Amino acid sequence: MKIAVTSASGKLGASIVKHLINLIGKEQVVGIARTPERAQYLGIEIRKGDYNDEQEFNVALKGIDAVLLVSGMDDPQKRIEQHRNVINAAKQNGVKKIVYTSIIGAEENNAFSPIVQTNRQTEKDVINSGLEWVIGRNGIYIEPDLEYIETYKREGEIRNCAGQGKCTYTSREELGYAYAKMLLEDKHNGNTYNLVGDAITQSELTTYMNQVFNTKLVYNSIPVEVFKSERIAELGDFIGTIIAGIYEGIKDGANDVSSDFEKAAGRPHKSALELIKNYHQNHTQN
Repeated sequence: MKIAVTSASGKLGASIVKHLINLIGKEQVVGIARTPERAQYLGIEIRKGDYNDEQEFNVALKGIDAVLLVSGMDDPQKRIEQHRNVINAAKQNGVKKIVYTSIIGAEENNAFSPIVQTNRQTEKDVINSGLEWVIGRNGIYIEPDLEYIETYKREGEIRNCAGQGKCTYTSREELGYAYAKMLLEDKHNGNTYNLVGDAITQSELTTYMNQVFNTKLVYNSIPVEVFKSERIAELGDFIGTIIAGIYEGIKDGANDVSSDFEKAAGRPHKSALELIKNYHQNHTQN
């Protein structure tokens, strides 16, 4: 059984690879990356594959039984075709199963919706591929907030437009484990899973971060338009608008969904507090 993971040089791809190695060993896992050098450290066979190039994937997927397709990071309009290149190459190579990393989110009404829509289209393409399939809809990663801790400390606050909306945070570590199981176990075939943790508010997130990082941050909710202009000023139009859209979605309840994590992973999702503690431990030891 050979399993290929695309975008193996990215953080989610690398987490999935690591969990697969633990479960089935290095020989059975192949990483695919646009820039293979960036994934060599994983210690497995790495093949070149650019989502824009179906021919590269035709070569990369030779002899592969199941492929994990990590959602691309390009402009939303380009993603659908890029993902189809991988699906087509999988079909041509007799790959038996495809697992896709999709996302939770509002399909309309905010700036993040175009990205959600392209993910939904790829979900349809995967389901219609004729291959065995499993789809995971990822919750929002908790890591970016934790990586931002120094900035939060400087500013003394976490500020965004989520208000009292609840967000079901997950982590790349939790997702990596769930996807490894979804690839390996046939009982998941034909299912779409919400891969999310507990639903918490921004105030609860702030409290947990204070507890673990020993900080005294406060949470301040600001209007969507104010937050959007701040993010755009700091991160540019494209990313700034998307991030504002994500938090607007949280405010409107788009991220307060039921979790299928335990079905996928065979164990409960770790609590938000545990995720923060794990992150803190890993980053203070290194």
